[in-house]
Amino acid sequence: MITDKIPKDKFLLIAGPCAIEGDEVTFGIAEKLISITSKLSIPLVFKGSYRKANRTRLDSFTGIGDLKALKILKKINTKFNIPVITDIHGKDEAELAAEYVDILQIPAFLARQTDLLVSAAKTGKTVNIKKGQFMSAESMKYAVDKVKQSGNNNIMLTERGTQFGYNDLIVDYRGISELKKLAPTILDVTHSVQKPNQSSGITSGSPEHIESLAKAGIVNSVDGIFLETHTNPSEAKSDGSNMLDIKNLEKLLSNLLKLREVSSKL
Repeated sequence: MITDKIPKDKFLLIAGPCAIEGDEVTFGIAEKLISITSKLSIPLVFKGSYRKANRTRLDSFTGIGDLKALKILKKINTKFNIPVITDIHGKDEAELAAEYVDILQIPAFLARQTDLLVSAAKTGKTVNIKKGQFMSAESMKYAVDKVKQSGNNNIMLTERGTQFGYNDLIVDYRGISELKKLAPTILDVTHSVQKPNQSSGITSGSPEHIESLAKAGIVNSVDGIFLETHTNPSEAKSDGSNMLDIKNLEKLLSNLLKLREVSSKL
């Protein structure tokens, strides 16, 4: 399990662009991530969605082609010797994606989809289940059970905010300790600052709150931080409004390490 050997004063980082946009931009982000995390000795999993299925508008960017994007993820895995993760949306995608990535991610909207969870479990890959915005931390037990009862104990959970009204999300940090009883727990600090259901049909966000959420997660002993980042968020083809500009990443991670070092001694 990828989280088993993380020192107490460190944390796992799952990071990358929202969607795979092409070789050049994806490898540019990966190289910067590896440079920063190597310098800080933070274990890294590279994240990128090979296809974006949960879009509000029909004309939203969904991807560059499934196999093309999956092959880019595999190239990053091979060239940089780091694990890679992508989300899947239907049971028929699990076996295909498992050929190219190390971790299969279940999107929050699909956290209760039995066939999806079972198919992911049966690949033998680590399964990262994002907590549904409509679910309590305690109810994630049943999602975990579906994977375990399908013969796979390699499970992570990711908190990414709970629906608050129609256009906002809130992270209830009481849920972190409940999720940690079930499986290693990651805090997604970029999707948690989203403002969904905008009248434009394009989700907005408040990235200025990313560091506050991440610090609170570190103090509450999350096993890892999940964030989407880009060299130019304003030009990102998906979720640019809630991404972290990669130029701000090293400072954020340095601050989180200092906080982890102190909190791990308490």
